[in-house]
Amino acid sequence: GLDVTPAGATLTLTDGRTLSAPLVVSAEGRNGVLRRAAGIGDIGWSYGQSGVVATVRMEHPHQGVAHEYFLPSGPFAILPLTDNRASLVWTESTDRAQALRNASPEVFHAHLMRRFGEFLGAVEMAGPTFVYPLSLSLAERLVAPRLALIGDAAHGVHPIAGQGLNLGLKDAAALAEVVAEALRNGEDIGAEATLERYARWRRFDNVSNALAFDGFVRLFSNDNPLLRLARGVGMAAVNRIAPARRFFMHEAGGGVGDLPKLLRGVAI
Repeated sequence: GLDVTPAGATLTLTDGRTLSAPLVVSAEGRNGVLRRAAGIGDIGWSYGQSGVVATVRMEHPHQGVAHEYFLPSGPFAILPLTDNRASLVWTESTDRAQALRNASPEVFHAHLMRRFGEFLGAVEMAGPTFVYPLSLSLAERLVAPRLALIGDAAHGVHPIAGQGLNLGLKDAAALAEVVAEALRNGEDIGAEATLERYARWRRFDNVSNALAFDGFVRLFSNDNPLLRLARGVGMAAVNRIAPARRFFMHEAGGGVGDLPKLLRGVAI
């Protein structure tokens, strides 16, 4: 449990031990115990999709290049790892994703190769397969007395743009900067005024990005002929216009907006 007093916060762990600090940071993901204990609700909805996540090893070198295919059922992403492996994020309808999880290894591999194609040669599984329901979840508040939410505890987004990690890193870096400044000024790092500076900094970026990703989901997970045409025209334009291509690459790297010092390589 979480007990808060004017002097600080005390966490009681499942084994009965207690930890006390002036500030508690919840980085425990969606539906975290601390967020619920603080009475912070969330706003969001399900996409009726699930992500099939697995690690695979390819026959041919991936050259460190990521690939993402936008299919009617949802995106299919191949994200390079070391040792010629890749992390696979395969979006399907919830029913189909569950069927894939329950399929035999041979059937799963056959479906995988149909999605993957042959450009990286033979593909073999290099770890277990997980299935996660996909939804949007935004915490109604980023802070509560003596508590700050970061990462998926504050915002759970669809993986279509691959930006969940970047948002979480921005949260962590912004909170670290606010706390460091408060310490230099002799302030209470868990005080309402201190935490509100963090919340103001991150609130707009988190909400605007989450809604933008929601729009991407509706655009790219839709087989409407007009939307297919719009997608094709838009992707072709970005491919041909170098400044637009650079902008989207910069955006994908998370290097936009009011970046905290740590993400600009500046000490705090």
